[in-house]
Amino acid sequence: MDILGWSLIVILFVVGMAGTIYPILPGALAIYAAYFVYGWFFTFSEFGVWFWIIQTLIVVVLFIADYAVSAWGVKRFGGSRASVIGSTIGLILGPFVIPAFGLVLGPFLGAIIGEMIAGEPGDKALKVGFGSVVGLFTSVVVKIILQLLMIALFIIWLVF
Repeated sequence: MDILGWSLIVILFVVGMAGTIYPILPGALAIYAAYFVYGWFFTFSEFGVWFWIIQTLIVVVLFIADYAVSAWGVKRFGGSRASVIGSTIGLILGPFVIPAFGLVLGPFLGAIIGEMIAGEPGDKALKVGFGSVVGLFTSVVVKIILQLLMIALFIIWLVF
């Protein structure tokens, strides 16, 4: 049972980290679920209240930062609410519509289409589309750092 428990924990960590790049995967929630798997297979006693508070705060920050950083990229390059919505829709649908490049092209094209619908000229829409890609990559970096922090804290909590 130990092998099964640790296998599930590692799988959830891998799925969580893959979720930083592929938005349809649960990301931080998979990592958070790994803690419950550990508790069910081994023990919850090693996790005190501070562990749960810190981990929950990181998950909340991740969800807020994910949207806020992506929107920041669009807004920083002069985007409107329509382009923020377009880039978000593109981020969700892009990987399915354009499998190989949809993760980058989805938000890019979504932001451009959003700006064009808002009546902005093509050059501004293109600039905002670029901003959505900058926001996407910045968001991915932030998620990788925070999710690695979640995993590191889990390991530290178990060892010490």
